[in-house]
Amino acid sequence: MHMGDSTVTTLEGRQQAAAHPVAEETGKGRLRRLRTPRRPRLWFEILLIAVSYWTYSLVRNAVPEQRAEALRNADWIWRLEGQLGLAFEQSVNHAVNSVTWLIVGMNYYYATLHFVVTLGVLVWLYRSHPGRYAASRLVLFTTTGAALAGYYLYPLAPPRLMNGEHFIDTVMVHQTWGSMASGDLKHMSNQYAAMPSMHIGWSVWCGLTIFALASVPWARVLGLLYPAVTLVVIVATANHFWLDAVGGLVCLAFGYGIALAWYGRWPYSLPRLVPERGKPEPRRITLPKQG
Repeated sequence: MHMGDSTVTTLEGRQQAAAHPVAEETGKGRLRRLRTPRRPRLWFEILLIAVSYWTYSLVRNAVPEQRAEALRNADWIWRLEGQLGLAFEQSVNHAVNSVTWLIVGMNYYYATLHFVVTLGVLVWLYRSHPGRYAASRLVLFTTTGAALAGYYLYPLAPPRLMNGEHFIDTVMVHQTWGSMASGDLKHMSNQYAAMPSMHIGWSVWCGLTIFALASVPWARVLGLLYPAVTLVVIVATANHFWLDAVGGLVCLAFGYGIALAWYGRWPYSLPRLVPERGKPEPRRITLPKQG
């Protein structure tokens, strides 16, 4: 009986080998390995994030500051919002600026949480959801890459730099450190890279990740509130139009599309735990039917 089973298995194996050439199997196997989530390596992730952010900053600031075109685009955006009846940025900017403690807090929010929360979510994914980390990181990086293309193709001045519209630069007025594009720091950053808003792209990525994967209800609620509050902040500080936020969402959708195409599944539906690199995946053993 055992000999018969062994003979059948061997014949099936030969048939499969004949149906799939070695070169084809090797290519497909390599591609499958690349697309299979693995436990991330700490040193590599730290290096990757550092190099990626340095590259992002370098490319973003290397985009020519086309001031005249950026101001024309800002005027066009402002007129379009007016035609839609949704040009509310100036009203929000003036209303929030009248409450000193609130606008100062928003200035610091704009300057810090953009990085702190995003890095915090990445660390949480690395520690608690290693199987979903790489796919989620791919979404974030692809979103940021799309944003860089937007900065180059569509220079846009933020509302606070528009001529004759009386927006308040809240960082300058309240002398707070709240934007790399205000005060003495303005020469270190491209001031005309407002479209799309990565404050929105990154915050919505954080919010969706927390909402999808957090196990406690209050954390999921905070995940949804974070991008909503960020939208208020970028408008109140006159750093963005609300249409810049739409641009950020478009870039984020592109990022999720790339991750879905590569992994064949949404990042949050991938297995939470995966084998460590260099260790084989557990093999499935099919037991013979009884009787």
